[in-house]
Amino acid sequence: MFDLTGRVAIVTGASRGIGRAISLALADRGATLVVTDVLTDAVNAFAGDLQGQGKTAEAFTLDVTDGASIEATVEGVLARFGRIDVLVNNAGIARDQLLMRMKREDWDLVIRLNLTGAFACTQAVLRPMIKQRAGRIVSISSVVGQMGNAGQSNYAASKAGLIGFSKAVAREVAGRNITVNVVAPGLIDTDMTRALPEAVRAEWVSRVPLARFGTAEDVAAAVCFLASDEAAYVTGQVLAVNGGMYM
Repeated sequence: MFDLTGRVAIVTGASRGIGRAISLALADRGATLVVTDVLTDAVNAFAGDLQGQGKTAEAFTLDVTDGASIEATVEGVLARFGRIDVLVNNAGIARDQLLMRMKREDWDLVIRLNLTGAFACTQAVLRPMIKQRAGRIVSISSVVGQMGNAGQSNYAASKAGLIGFSKAVAREVAGRNITVNVVAPGLIDTDMTRALPEAVRAEWVSRVPLARFGTAEDVAAAVCFLASDEAAYVTGQVLAVNGGMYM
């Protein structure tokens, strides 16, 4: 199920957390992985780990806020593999603060990286996907982009923007057999959430009907589905992986 053999998949923000889990899951299903991150040493080491497992993988240093970096990555992938089948817009950042205290630079950075970065990467891969008349684009949003959260107006705006952006692009490229979808994780057990005080973790879990944190692998499985042939008739959708936190 969800066989991705021969598909060339780019994952942004791939060196850790959810991006790493997505990359591993895609590779396990046969995809050729292009793992990208602004953290050069980390992403190179990750590609080496994948290659050591017998996977086909290559690392690129990619800053999704830099148009030249995006262009160089896409050109490099096409030169190396000849095609791009899957793009996963995972790179993201949070700069939390109540709106009354939020610095303009923190608003701008989160929007530029989380939303404009996904726009720029998606735009860059559309030409080869249109040429080959096939492609899968999956962007990682958040439950916060659906329900909001105090202290995260910048993050919520960027993640909600990904949903509207993806729906619009899905309509534009459906005729070329390109699907565009969103995965919206809820509370996921990552290094960031593990650092929260136990009382805060318990309070958040109390809001989840399944009464637990999700795993990065839960999110990765949703991405693999949307990248696969089994999801060929799914586009412009938001697949929520949140344990029922938001319905």
